[in-house]
Amino acid sequence: MNQDNEKPSYGTNVTGEGDARDGRKAENEKEDTLTNRQGHPITDNQNLTTVGNRGPSTLENYDYLEKISHFDRERIPERVVHARGAGAHGYFQSYGKVGDDPISKYTRAKVFTNAEKQTPVFVRFSTVIHGAHSPETQRDPRGFAVKFYTEDGNWDLVGNNLKIFFIRDAIKFPDVIHSLKPDPVTNRQDPKRIFDFMASTPESTHMITFLFSPWGIPANYRQMQGSGVNTYKWINEEGKAVLVKYHWEPLQGIKNLTQEEADHIQGQNFNHATQDLYEAIEKGDYPEWELYVQIMEDGEHPELDFDPLDDTKLWYKDQFPWYKVGKMTLNKNPENYFAEVEQAAFGTGVLVDGLDFSDDKMLQGRTFSYSDTQRYRVGPNYLQLPINAPKKHLGTNQRDGQMAYYVDNPPGSDPHINYEPSMMDGLKEAEEKGKAHEPYVSGEVKREAIEHKNDFGQAGETWRRFNDREKDDLISNLVSALSDADESIQKQMIKHMTEADSEYGQRLKEGIENAHTNMNDKQEDAVHDAERMGDVSDPY
Repeated sequence: MNQDNEKPSYGTNVTGEGDARDGRKAENEKEDTLTNRQGHPITDNQNLTTVGNRGPSTLENYDYLEKISHFDRERIPERVVHARGAGAHGYFQSYGKVGDDPISKYTRAKVFTNAEKQTPVFVRFSTVIHGAHSPETQRDPRGFAVKFYTEDGNWDLVGNNLKIFFIRDAIKFPDVIHSLKPDPVTNRQDPKRIFDFMASTPESTHMITFLFSPWGIPANYRQMQGSGVNTYKWINEEGKAVLVKYHWEPLQGIKNLTQEEADHIQGQNFNHATQDLYEAIEKGDYPEWELYVQIMEDGEHPELDFDPLDDTKLWYKDQFPWYKVGKMTLNKNPENYFAEVEQAAFGTGVLVDGLDFSDDKMLQGRTFSYSDTQRYRVGPNYLQLPINAPKKHLGTNQRDGQMAYYVDNPPGSDPHINYEPSMMDGLKEAEEKGKAHEPYVSGEVKREAIEHKNDFGQAGETWRRFNDREKDDLISNLVSALSDADESIQKQMIKHMTEADSEYGQRLKEGIENAHTNMNDKQEDAVHDAERMGDVSDPY
């Protein structure tokens, strides 16, 4: 907020000498002098004030009370999902084209149309289900969230490594997560609970097929794909929209782990992916991803055997080509993990002009949930934290709330006017730049599933596109997870996989029947192949 741009203003200025963090020192201070947060120099950080040197302690131990009370509050609530994470800073640069067309044909978003500009980004990678100190070798989707600090404000592209999800309706999100989380009584993750939900939710068949294949355990974050998962829209200057899917492809190549490899790594280092990312950036081996998009005309598309807004489905490349539109490079590690990685806050509703939502029911549910959880977890003023604040002009009429440490007034504005409209010197609305996108919507208000569910078609196609090694691992992992499940759950999962592909279902059925006698042999056959590291198909 400093008009001279010489240094940031960290608080509300008051009349008098100096400003927050201006560096003034007391007589007994140097640059490395320890102080408390009131600025008082600490002369003894080793001993409480006590009656005699044995105690008891006295109530007026101000420095101790400040120190210990802050220590008691060092942790904020961890994310319900995506608690374990690592992050890095970098930049994104658009190529300015979609195939041979200028990208402005499809979107007016400057982050894409301005191919000369490097847009700063912060990326957080994460596991999903377990807590902040869980191993990074779990069979689990991986979060891939990118915050673009664009000239028009922040844009968050929040997704996963896998390109689909378990469910298509946001009302089921708490249920699928509860089934994947530890049992509320035993505090153990239990495959019986997981497959009880999945067997009762046919749309999950496709995601289960990916998750229990070698794609279910990425080797690290640098060699991991990313996807927006949901369907979004691009809007051009004329207000016309197209549907779009986002995909990040690592230029380091794709590498996944078998269960045996993951178990071995977990026994030695449960921070392996965080360590790998940090050390690569420290030594200048900057990881890079190219961003691809798939584009489809906005509409219902009755000619397809699936709904393009259904996030349990892929848009196959042979029908909807992937177009390279830009590249992201990560070149700086966080200086403080908590301030940058843990307090980083993302939301699917954080879009800039030229980008928009689709009618995807899962996306629209996420849009409320993500920002709401940040307000709970970090606080109502989480957007004032440096990692979350936009790197541009800011002017709002939002005030107060827990931990408000500055006012979003631009220099020269009237601090008395915190409302709009006003005939005095308050903030004014921006001029509309491009033509607004105004989709026509009509229909009965109802609670009803989509028409084109086709829960098993793409799961079967994914099975057929897997190579033999991926099929072997998938069956081995499913049999291992399902071996202790109730017979009714096993039968239902076999039925789902048979609906997807008869071979898929038959192999799962045989594996479960022979689990007690042949399980070890099947695992050996699936995992002992020295040349298959990184040997993956292209099921997309």
